[in-house]
Amino acid sequence: MSDTRTSGRVAEIELQLLVEAIYLKYHYDFREYAGASIKRRLTTAMERFGCKTLSQLQDRVLHEPAMFPALLEFLTVQVSEMFRDPSYFLSIREQVVPLLRTYPSLKFWVAGCSAGEEVYSLAILLHEEGLLERSLIYATDINAHALQRAEAGVYDIERIAGFTANHQRSGARSSLSEYYTAAYGRAIFDKSFRKHIVFSDHSLATDSVFAEVQFVSCRNVLIYFNRELQDRAIGLFHEALCHKGFLGLGAKESLRFSSYAERFDELSRVDKLYQKRGPA
Repeated sequence: MSDTRTSGRVAEIELQLLVEAIYLKYHYDFREYAGASIKRRLTTAMERFGCKTLSQLQDRVLHEPAMFPALLEFLTVQVSEMFRDPSYFLSIREQVVPLLRTYPSLKFWVAGCSAGEEVYSLAILLHEEGLLERSLIYATDINAHALQRAEAGVYDIERIAGFTANHQRSGARSSLSEYYTAAYGRAIFDKSFRKHIVFSDHSLATDSVFAEVQFVSCRNVLIYFNRELQDRAIGLFHEALCHKGFLGLGAKESLRFSSYAERFDELSRVDKLYQKRGPA
């Protein structure tokens, strides 16, 4: 066997040992994440922490208390923005909101909420459509630091121009500036939104359903999972959704190859909006 193949095999073993060690000690399960994605993230982490091998990184993760929270920032990094893919939110306004109006109360689940951009986008949309007062949004993630940032609702002012453009293209009924206060280079979003949002730690890899909801939004998360973990997550969403509830996925994701594909109707192929089918 060539040296290249041998080193590659050793790296695979180190990767398996590291994610297993993380699961056993910290109860975070990355064992079913897509291999290529987690390798890229760990390679970046190794460079950042000055580790030549994954075994060195594992040693530090197991023996240095501050290392795992720092590593988690690399393993769960997600780049998002408010009203990302504006047509997605426009489709919600046009196809989903009219049906949501028929419910006396509403519950939403934003799974993998990262730093909260998706959560506040949904809250603003619901406010503009007159639904926020009867709504509760569950915002979940496995990264405690990301949840803290999301709950704070504070973003760099340089990002606001992009957020504003997206908001307008999403079918906005107001100006985004109505929902934040600018100070010291930051934009602080209206704290009144937070009485309608519950921020909570939740893992799609290990945790179960915690509430019945009318809408699940999980965008740009499943692409980091392997097929088995994707199916587990979609199974959770299907279980959480009420009769005829709605599911929104990211632009690069689809139910097409999922074992749950036949349990949803496709509302928008472009915007990846689905509706749970009723019993046969």
